[in-house]
Amino acid sequence: MMYPLVKELAADGIAVTVTCRVLKLARAPYYRWLKEAVTTADRIAAERANALFDAHREDPEFGYRFLADEAEAAGQTMSSRTAWRICCANGWWSTFGKKRGRSGTKPGPPVHDDLVERDFTADNPNELWLTDITEHWTDEGKLYLCAIKDVCSGRIVGYSIDSRMQSRLAVNALNNAVARRPGPVAGCIVHSDRGSQFRSRKFVAALNQHGLVGSMGRVGAAGDNAAMESFFALLQRNVLDRHRWATREQLRIAIVTWIERTYHRRRRQARLGRLTPIEYETIINTAAPAA
Repeated sequence: MMYPLVKELAADGIAVTVTCRVLKLARAPYYRWLKEAVTTADRIAAERANALFDAHREDPEFGYRFLADEAEAAGQTMSSRTAWRICCANGWWSTFGKKRGRSGTKPGPPVHDDLVERDFTADNPNELWLTDITEHWTDEGKLYLCAIKDVCSGRIVGYSIDSRMQSRLAVNALNNAVARRPGPVAGCIVHSDRGSQFRSRKFVAALNQHGLVGSMGRVGAAGDNAAMESFFALLQRNVLDRHRWATREQLRIAIVTWIERTYHRRRRQARLGRLTPIEYETIINTAAPAA
C-alpha cells in the first residue's frame, strides 16, 4: 500500500532509494509492482470475490460452501477454504448462520410498490398473479415449491420445485406460468412478499422480459399475500402433512398430482359458483369470443 506513495514522491524528485530507506521498504518488490501494478494473483482474487459477491447477493441464505459452488458454476473455481477466507474478509455470511441483532435479519428493501393492497380480486385471467414459496422436509432434505396463482380463477398457472431455494426457483415458476397461459400476459401484476428470490436481479429481469408488473407486500404482514397462503394451507393439509416422505421425488410427484388432478379439476370453489378452476376458465374463455 506504500508503493503508490513511493511513486508519487519519485515524481516530485525524491529518489526511490531515499524513500525506500526511510519507509524501510525493499526496492526490488517496488520495481516489480511498478512493472505490474495488478498482479495475476490479485486479478484472480478479485474475480473470485466478484463471483462470490454476485452469488451472495442473489441468495443471501447460502453459506460459503454453497457460494463456492455457485462461483464454480460461473467459471470461478476455488476451494472451500478460499471461499471462506474471502467471505470472512468481506462479511458475507448466510442470513441463517449469524444473527443480526435481537430480532434477526431485516428483510431487504422492496423493489416494487404494493399495487394490490389486499384487494385479491380480478375480473379476467392474467390480471393479477400471486406467488410465494413453501418448503417441506423429506428424509433426503428439504424440498421447495414456488407457485403462481391467478386470482381470477384460482388456478395455479405456474410452479417450480427444487431442492434449493435460489432465485432460479422463482424465475422458473414465472417462465412456466407465461408459457402455459393461452392469452397475453403483458401488464399482469405479479404480487409477492419481500423474499430475496423475488427481489433478485434475475426475477426482476424476467418480469421485465415478459412485460409483467411487480408488486410487493409489507414486512411481517401475512395478510398482504393471504390468498396465496390459503393455497399453501390446503397443500399442507392435503399433501405435505399426510405422512412422512422418504425422498424428494416422492413428494414432488405427490405435489404435482394434487395440483393438476385434484386442485385444478376436482376441487370446487364456492367463490367460483361451485366450479373448479379449469371449468371456470373454460367458461370465461368460451364466453369472451362470443361476447
